[in-house]
Amino acid sequence: MAASGTKVYYITGNHDDALRRYSDFSSGNINLRDKLILRIKDKNYWIFHGDVFDVFIKYSPFISKLGGKSYDYLILVNRWVNKIRHMMGMPSMSFAKKVKYSVKEAIKFVDDFEDTAIKIAAEQGYDYVVCGHIHRPQMRTVDTKDKKVIYLNSGDWVESLTALEYKWGRWSIYEYDETDYDIVNARLRVENGAVIEDDDDIEEVFSKEELFHQIVQRPSRSKRSAG
Repeated sequence: MAASGTKVYYITGNHDDALRRYSDFSSGNINLRDKLILRIKDKNYWIFHGDVFDVFIKYSPFISKLGGKSYDYLILVNRWVNKIRHMMGMPSMSFAKKVKYSVKEAIKFVDDFEDTAIKIAAEQGYDYVVCGHIHRPQMRTVDTKDKKVIYLNSGDWVESLTALEYKWGRWSIYEYDETDYDIVNARLRVENGAVIEDDDDIEEVFSKEELFHQIVQRPSRSKRSAG
């Protein structure tokens, strides 16, 4: 995206804390930041990862790293379990999500995190607060004593497979569903190596890997025009 002209901001978090020593670094369209303040349609946005509200991360780096590693191992085990579940025709499941949505202390932590983010955003005069960290996708409007604040949480791309999208002046939560990419037009349901005959042209059918390889190797428009 950066190579195509899109300005990209990488917001650091607790899992890539080492990058924070290079905060405010920019190279071309790639920018590394701990937080980002934007103004869109006369509204102020406060964007950050969210771990600054985690007391363990702030005051005990050792506990933070231990928790981060435990989470990484839990996700690794979860992937192997889901592979077995898929082989048995069962849907995926998330251990971490089950813990956060069922353990009383975890639920309280999530609620406290969101309330703190909204309260501080209102005190600082922000209309939107955008973060992640707790891995729970969320969109909600809260009326505080200071002002109305819209809280947005992107979730994550590990267990929830969610992201925030801003399009046509509106925010939405995108949720990845692998079945969305398994649906193929009936006219294209053919065996690998077969040929599709269409009114316009005839194209060889590639596998997903072959098609990706073709796209990656295809020269960009600027390179073709320069040549």
